[in-house]
Parts: sequence; structure tokens; C-alpha cells
Amino acid sequence: MIFSSNVITIFIKKNKNFRQGVFKPINSQKYIGKGNPTYRSGWELKFFRWADLNENILAWGSENIIIPYLNPLDGKVHRYFVDNFIIFKDKNGNKNKFIIEIKPSKQTVRPVKTKFKKQKTILYEQKMYVQNTAKWKAANEWAKKKGYKFLIITEKELNIKWRN
Repeated sequence: MIFSSNVITIFIKKNKNFRQGVFKPINSQKYIGKGNPTYRSGWELKFFRWADLNENILAWGSENIIIPYLNPLDGKVHRYFVDNFIIFKDKNGNKNKFIIEIKPSKQTVRPVKTKFKKQKTILYEQKMYVQNTAKWKAANEWAKKKGYKFLIITEKELNIKWRN
């Protein structure tokens, strides 16, 4: 972030391999957060649109729940910024609260070593899997204490037609 005179400029590091940008909600009264949310993939954009337009979503937010977790790789406590949260009204009128992580399905399972993968790739995938499972364990515990449910959503769920 750069401060100059009365102007604040925020630079978002973009990865050219992913669809990224700032989402402008149509139903801004439902969005809980400062400013407009930033999507870091096409899947997050799809989820933002769904949450914004779904009449059963009473409130939603992006990266505004922070959960401490112990990273087993370095033994230190880190902060996990959960991708999203929603408050959802079910067909019986009950409110359900969810914290949601959006991940590629291949990152939700233990990595598999193949003869075509480089050693560097295998080590990276294993490291990310260990970190992610530690985050998700902490998120599950946090969710239970706070009356939420924790969900991991992959492209498999995002590519089906979401139902109200």
C-alpha cells in the first residue's frame, strides 16, 4: 500500500494464470466487509456471484474471518484467512452459518507421486497438503465453537447448478 497526499493506492499482486479482480456486489447490503471483495480465481468469482444473487443468502463475506492455526512444518502459529462465510436461510426459514474454503479438488486429497512429476513438485504438493489440513482442522474446531459449519468447495460443486 502506498500513501501519497490524500490518495491511497492499493496494489493487488495478480497471477496471470488465474482470473482475478475486484467484485462489485449488486446486493451490497448483504456483503459484510470493507470495500469490495477481491476474487483470486474464476471459481471465487462464480461463488461471489452466487452469494450476491441468491435470495436465501442473508449475508456473506470474503477473507474476513481469521483463524489461528499451528503449522506442523515450522511449529509456529499462523493466521488462516478463510475464503468466505455465508449466512444461509434454508427452506424452513432456519439460519445456517458456514465458513467456506474454495480449493481445486486435487489439493483436497493427499498428493500422489507419479513418474512424471518432478521431485520439487512432489515436495511442494506435500507441503501444501500438510499446511492445508492443519488450517482445515483449526477451521473445523473454530466453526464448532462459533456455531458455524466448515465446508470445502471444489470445482466439482461450483460446476453444478447451485440450488436455492
